[in-house]
Amino acid sequence: MTNYIILVICIIIVLSYLFDISSKYSKIPAVILLIGLGVLLQVISKSTGLEIPNMRPFLPVIGTLGLILIVLHASLDLKLEKQKSALMRKSVFSALVLLVLVVTAASLIFVFLLDYPVTSAVLNSIPLGIISSAVAIPSAGHLNAREKEFIIYESSFSDIFGIMAFDFILFNEGNLSGGIPHYIVAGFLTVIIAVAVTSALAILLHKISYHVNYVIIMTAVILIYALAKLYHLPALLIVLVFGLALANSEVVEHTPINRVVDFAKFRKDVDSFGKILGELTFLVRSFFFIIFGYYTTLEGIFYPANLLIALCVTIGILAIRWIFIYYVLRIKSHTLVLFAPRGLITILLFISIPAVHVIPQINTEVITLVILMTMLAMMIGNIIYGGKEETSGGLGEPEPVRKVRQDLPDPVPDETNE
Repeated sequence: MTNYIILVICIIIVLSYLFDISSKYSKIPAVILLIGLGVLLQVISKSTGLEIPNMRPFLPVIGTLGLILIVLHASLDLKLEKQKSALMRKSVFSALVLLVLVVTAASLIFVFLLDYPVTSAVLNSIPLGIISSAVAIPSAGHLNAREKEFIIYESSFSDIFGIMAFDFILFNEGNLSGGIPHYIVAGFLTVIIAVAVTSALAILLHKISYHVNYVIIMTAVILIYALAKLYHLPALLIVLVFGLALANSEVVEHTPINRVVDFAKFRKDVDSFGKILGELTFLVRSFFFIIFGYYTTLEGIFYPANLLIALCVTIGILAIRWIFIYYVLRIKSHTLVLFAPRGLITILLFISIPAVHVIPQINTEVITLVILMTMLAMMIGNIIYGGKEETSGGLGEPEPVRKVRQDLPDPVPDETNE
């Protein structure tokens, strides 16, 4: 039996690897194929009578690990450069405003049309308003450099803002008078912790000469994340700050710190750390979506009411995003409008909603359909518009200089040299 289990795990990893490679050419998100593989395993299990151990309790654990690894891996690719400040402001602003708009619109419908309490309405709306970095970041490889960076920042901060808002509502039950001061203090405390943790882990990464060091660093990050969550702090912010600090070490390279730190070696260590992190992220993400697909009920997916609700939610999300991207940020990019996938974080928050606050109309099947529909929209955007359109300078590209040069007349020949 042991050999069969090992064989199945190896086959799943190989298939996931092939899905990842094929997505670069077919532009079909690997996540859709992973969920489909999970559904296929469910069908095979039911038709053959093969019993598979209950893995549902492990889904939140694997999802949380995947979220930490994905945000950390993505932050290692982000450079805090002055010329990117406009892009960063727009992406963070987009993450916050779009989350607020989607949550507000959905909450109003739940409260005034379906007559649910405000707390229940907001808790069920937040998972729908978050762009999943677990899906968006790996799928952004088809975009140009500016759009890719915009998606990385936007989806990462969408996760952070969404989790903070969800925890705020969940643990304070809508008590703003006691909740807001708590979160202001928590925010300052998180920044202090993030700086201290980043310094300690960066030194640890640089100084450890034992052959096992990257695993210890990642374990420490996950441990600190778990402790921060226990005290209701925005733990994902710590992970993001740590990754940004490692990726932007040149900021402090010309300070007195360079007397004790070999920055050339440090950057090599960070590169190696990033590669190992990418491998682990691939494994965790693959198993999460396969398990999620395995426990998706096919009957509920094809139920007409669920299909209609999911379609309305998806259209609402994309309509709000289109108005905001085009007319507020003034970024003329169909690709970015359609790039709003829901995924891992949506599932994690949805299964964390207490039973007393669950809204029956927003069930597991509706969440699954919204995830698939938003991924389908993203796939269509990649296929039709990916690499074919410019963003009209909306993300801060230095396009005006190029246009001026194109408008210059042809040079006059120098007759003195003839």
